[in-house]
Amino acid sequence: MEKLVKERVIRIFNLSEDVWPFIETMGNKKARMSEIEENANLADRDLFSMAEEFEFTFITPKKLDPHFVNYFIKVCMMREMEVLVPKKNSGLICEDILADKEIMKRLVKLGKSCKRLVLTAYSTSPYFLHLVGELRKKGIEVRTPEAPDEANAWTVNFYGSKSGIRQLTQINGAIRADLKMPNGVVSSGVLDSARIAANKYIKENGVVIKTNKGHSGMGVLIFRKGDLPKKYRECQKKIIEIFNGDSYWEKFPIVVESLVKPNPRIGGGFPNAEFLIKKDGEVKLLYYCGMRVDDKGVFGGVEIGEEVLPRRVTSRITDIGYLIGEQYAEDGYRGFFDIDFIAGKGGEIFVNESNVRVTGGTHVYQAAVELAGREFMKKVYVLSNNNYDIPNKKIFTFDRLHKLMKPILFDRKTREGLVIASSNLLAMGKLAYIIFGKNKRRALAVEEEMTRLL
Repeated sequence: MEKLVKERVIRIFNLSEDVWPFIETMGNKKARMSEIEENANLADRDLFSMAEEFEFTFITPKKLDPHFVNYFIKVCMMREMEVLVPKKNSGLICEDILADKEIMKRLVKLGKSCKRLVLTAYSTSPYFLHLVGELRKKGIEVRTPEAPDEANAWTVNFYGSKSGIRQLTQINGAIRADLKMPNGVVSSGVLDSARIAANKYIKENGVVIKTNKGHSGMGVLIFRKGDLPKKYRECQKKIIEIFNGDSYWEKFPIVVESLVKPNPRIGGGFPNAEFLIKKDGEVKLLYYCGMRVDDKGVFGGVEIGEEVLPRRVTSRITDIGYLIGEQYAEDGYRGFFDIDFIAGKGGEIFVNESNVRVTGGTHVYQAAVELAGREFMKKVYVLSNNNYDIPNKKIFTFDRLHKLMKPILFDRKTREGLVIASSNLLAMGKLAYIIFGKNKRRALAVEEEMTRLL
């Protein structure tokens, strides 16, 4: 009798499902399809979130470049990897999987030939939980180590929203004085929000306005001195005009808060810590980092290493992260989450938001553990960029870029060099990468050489 393999890991890249309420508000069908396509282009980068696995099945909304897949397998010393692509890409990949007879047949076959399937995803969406339920109905044992149970899945959207984390911070701020967010309110309705924002802008020479559930810089408005009219009525009118440009401002609550001037010397002004809540409820710190954020508040990448933050800041943000994580765990959340902070120029540290899912730094962390070991923060300095604009809008094939970068590609012996993190993005004139150096100076030197070669 054939011996049953213990388990099979299935990874589903469902980024669009995480921001589906946001995508749904896009009135322009072309813009919506373009957003779904752009999200699908990030699928190959998510392979690095699986860098520690020896073998797994990867379900992606878009075909992967076979040359890039071979490169990933070689870099991470993967044993075997299977890629499945549903026939349709509606943005709801778990629904597309259920509608694809061949993929369902394959999953059932894997489930019958293994003791169990281990399903992980970018985010625990309702669609992911529906797929898990349907597979279980077919008699397959499914384990979801990085997801809450259905009854506790509300935690994903609630704590991953701007208003949810603000509520949690305000409640716990009464217990811990250093747990605070920038001064602000949660408002509903475009008119009231514009009034509050105009008032704040005139009084404070700046304001930040956020939709409750934004995505990749969309839904965040940062106004500095001189950006808006000085007179209240004109200022309010201008903000309403901006709101009217995108329908999502009407759909979600709006957070209006004070503009904090970040101190770039502390993790670029935006420290961050990422955690994992295990199935038994244990909150585990994965890493702390500085985030690379542009003037518009758009996240670009991370810098991870022991020297990235002053010790007092590291201690503060990890303590606060544990406190918040324990609340998430108590409410039933399981899986990855991070806390984004702002380091103010006055020495204050503010909670900015929380991503209750896989984050823009998870793949960097997992790649670093695989390529430089569990204690990588003591041995190397890691920096990443998720969407570097290639100069002169040049379009590279993966092979051409790989050849060009050969002198600086990552070397397992020296634990230094460049890892190309995506092939799909190259067609958009963008490069996603991870760089390893023995220290910050060496890592930045590799990055400089990369830009010179480009």
